[in-house]
Formats: sequence, structure tokens, C-alpha cells
Amino acid sequence: MVDQTDWDLRLGYLIHDVSRLRRMMFDRALSPLGITRSQWWVLAFISRKDGLPQTQLANELDVGKVAVGALIDRLESSGFVIRQADPVDRRIKRVYVTKQAKGFLEKLRKETDKFNAKIVDGIDREQLDSASHALLAMKHNLLAMSDGKLPKGETQNDSDVTPRSKPKKRRRAA
Repeated sequence: MVDQTDWDLRLGYLIHDVSRLRRMMFDRALSPLGITRSQWWVLAFISRKDGLPQTQLANELDVGKVAVGALIDRLESSGFVIRQADPVDRRIKRVYVTKQAKGFLEKLRKETDKFNAKIVDGIDREQLDSASHALLAMKHNLLAMSDGKLPKGETQNDSDVTPRSKPKKRRRAA
């Protein structure tokens, strides 16, 4: 029988390693498209909240204003976003996705779908559902530990992992 403490530690490392490897391989998969994961992340966020002020974007992504500014500079020079002065307060710069970006995001979504299909290759639907339920339950437990307050830039979005029933708590052996 596996020692419970040892198993809990291994589970944490496994979650971390899978996440790290996914990010690494995703960067590699995006490389031919000429965009980094950071740029994609900002572009995808802007596409869902088009016209956000640059400062608010930095706050919501929990990224420094200078860092988000540099990412937007690169996205702007690639033709994916434009900055426009706010009609009421000209000091505020709003960021909008371009028509070019919308087409690119469609291509990116298709590549992401292919990438995700490779990750789950050979894993049956029931196992994926179980893993999703377990990770969603862990997420809820972590949120409960933080009084339900999400870190800056995080949104409560369980649409990617929608359980058919409420996750059951794991019982510990007596």
C-alpha cells in the first residue's frame, strides 16, 4: 500500500509537471505560427473583452503595466491589435483586436484543438471525465481555502470542466 503522504506529494508534483510540460510543448506547437504563449494569452483575453483600457488589461491579467505594454506593442506591430484613445479620457488607451487577429484566432483554435487531441490520445472518455471531476473538486477546495476569492486576472470558469454531478469528496482510510 502507498503511504498517503507520499501519494499526496507525488500528486502535486505530477500536476505541476503535466502543467509545465503542456506549456513547453504548447510553446513549441505555436512557434511556427509566430506567436508566443504570452502573446496568445493576451490576444485571447482581449478578444473576449475587446476595447479594455490597457491599464485594466494589466490588472485583470495580473501582469505589470510595462510587461503588458510590451506584449501589446508586439501584437500591434504584427497587426493583431490596435490602440485607440478613449473618447472621453484621451489619456486612456483602449485595446481592440483587428480583423486579421480574428482570422488568426480561428486558426489558433484549430491548432489548439489538434494539440489537445494529442495530449489525450489513448485516454478513454471515462478517465478524462474522472480526471476533470477530480481537478475541478481540487480547484473548488483551493478556492474555499481562499474564501472563494480568485487571484487577480482569474475568472470562475468551469465551462472547460463541467461535471455531470457535484464532485464527491475523497474519503480517507480510517
